[in-house]
Amino acid sequence: MEFREVASGLQFPEGPIWCSDGSLLLVEIRRGTLTRVRPGAAPEVVAECGGGPNGAAVGPDGAIYICNNGGFQWRESKGRMLPGEQPGTYRGGSIQRVELQSGRVETLYTECDGNPLRGPNDLVFDSSGGFWFTDLGKQRPRDRDRTGIYYARPDGSFIAERAFPLDGGPNGIGLSPAQDRLYVAETYSACVHSWEIVRPGELRLQPGTPHGGTLLGRRPYGEFLDSLAMDAQGNVCVATIRNGGITIFSPEGAQRHMASDDFMTTNICFGGANLRTAYLTLSSTGRLVACDWPTPGLPLQYNL
Repeated sequence: MEFREVASGLQFPEGPIWCSDGSLLLVEIRRGTLTRVRPGAAPEVVAECGGGPNGAAVGPDGAIYICNNGGFQWRESKGRMLPGEQPGTYRGGSIQRVELQSGRVETLYTECDGNPLRGPNDLVFDSSGGFWFTDLGKQRPRDRDRTGIYYARPDGSFIAERAFPLDGGPNGIGLSPAQDRLYVAETYSACVHSWEIVRPGELRLQPGTPHGGTLLGRRPYGEFLDSLAMDAQGNVCVATIRNGGITIFSPEGAQRHMASDDFMTTNICFGGANLRTAYLTLSSTGRLVACDWPTPGLPLQYNL
């Protein structure tokens, strides 16, 4: 697969959103910003989010909703940026709303039922206007958080935990084309799980598993999974770490892998004509790249 570089020099990019004017919004986790990328132009900071902005999505009001993980310790190795453990500056995770015109950042949620959000990671909106999100948690030298899957309303009025615990590290999240299944990729276990959605914001939990999900598939030992996007055929396209690239899981669990040149490929979104262009964040090398994709992407619920 041939990649075209869209932007470079980014500070650990994630959460790409393709816009109809041809630009892309993304977060720079290390920089703490929501940033706009226009082909051929220097990246432009839209908002200062602080902490560690991670996943991003367009909401029903045209604002950008962000999972803020609270930040990482950072180190550089052989010219690559690598995130690490919970930093000394950490003050908790949150869900934020960014007003694009003004750059104003509003914090919507910092806890659920008295339990603090630790490291919110990725989110997806449904047709009812609510959103599902994951909390990856934070790591420390001798322990890491137990976290799960949440559902919330964008006006700050409602948040609920819907699956717990996902001890493999819940990261990427997406909805099937019919919005009747929720998919979540776990980082440390390299598993993708799914749940039946019985109504907006509610899951059918299967007995026999800690979190009530059904295993769709897993990657070999030593690989990690990150964020994901759905294509129009219902395939789950998951960014894959160490064996860098995108792993495509069919709705039946069959897999194929498309390699990139960055072992820390962290996210994918679709854009362009008929959503046939894939945009990948190659985070350790600070790049956003594009490539032609064999299937059209699944349109998101809300777009710009």
